[in-house]
Amino acid sequence: MALSRVCWARAVLWGSAATPGLHVPRKLQLVRCGLAWGAPRSSKLHLSPKADVKSLISYVAAKTKVINGKYHRFLGRHFPRFYVLYTIFMKGLQMFWADAKKARRIKTNMWKHNIKFHQLPYREMEHLRQFRRDVTKCLFLGIISIPPFANYLVFLLMYLFPRQLLIQHFWTPKQQIDFLDIYHALRKQSHPEILCYLEKVIPLISDAGLRWHMTELCTKIQHGTHPTVHDILALRQCFSNHPLGMNQLHALQMKALSRAMLLTPHLPPFLLRRRLNTHMAVIHQLDKALAKLGVGQLTLQEVKSACYLRGLNSTHIAEEKCRTWLGEWLQISCSLKACEYQGRPTNLLGVQKCFQSTRSYQKNPRGDCGVGYHRYHL
Repeated sequence: MALSRVCWARAVLWGSAATPGLHVPRKLQLVRCGLAWGAPRSSKLHLSPKADVKSLISYVAAKTKVINGKYHRFLGRHFPRFYVLYTIFMKGLQMFWADAKKARRIKTNMWKHNIKFHQLPYREMEHLRQFRRDVTKCLFLGIISIPPFANYLVFLLMYLFPRQLLIQHFWTPKQQIDFLDIYHALRKQSHPEILCYLEKVIPLISDAGLRWHMTELCTKIQHGTHPTVHDILALRQCFSNHPLGMNQLHALQMKALSRAMLLTPHLPPFLLRRRLNTHMAVIHQLDKALAKLGVGQLTLQEVKSACYLRGLNSTHIAEEKCRTWLGEWLQISCSLKACEYQGRPTNLLGVQKCFQSTRSYQKNPRGDCGVGYHRYHL
């Protein structure tokens, strides 16, 4: 009896001790299983913040690219004409944004190193000049788009008047040729007025030799003969003093010169004179920078743009002839001293545009530099 009691007590003690023992391994097993399952799960889902941002950006960029491709294919399939305009507009925005970033980089470099505009290389100087003109032309669109719901009117105006409101980045290749021809036709309208004024002031020239040179020059222009560099430089004094100095010109003559340089003539006389002086001073600085670089270093597009800025309609002229014309222009421009550009002889280069582009390019199919335009062609 006593032995049975001892066995029963021993069994009770072993049972109470064994029961917790059974639960402890299970808990440990559950914890271990949780650790075993949780470690790789957290390593896959809980990444670092930088990795999360990069993966999110790459995912959004990939989805956007796919959606954009589908949208382009939809437009090209169902609205082909609108797709052409849309493509040109988007490319124009990209090019204009790239120009803005490049202009900002140039300006930052100028401020950092205390560089003036005339000390820049030719390409940077020309980029800033063109970007300023583009921003000025886009300023009107920015002003009229300020009122509410005016965006629809802006898009309509851009579609109806692309030449007047848009810059070249938003023109089609055909529009670029046609619009440049239109602008050049506007320039040529002022050439007869300029030449007529030169003939009228010949008796007012006091020096007999200069009076003879001016008469010979006007005669060559009327007979279609191309004046030489010496013919133009021989008349430098006439354009620095009376009667052809900038300070002696009347409002009508300054308006004619402004139209010949694609500047607005609808300004008061003192603003016209200041605008002409500033414009020709910038061109003179560009000429000096281009002379250092060399005409041979320019690309075909740069050569044609430089010739068009200086008065030659280079869209229908061969590259070699454009380079020859630009070299002659630089020879004349660089022969003028910097002190001569303080306002008075700038119209020498303005009239030089009328004179020097009179060479007859007989083989031009469009005839823009042919015999029919040899008198007043810019």
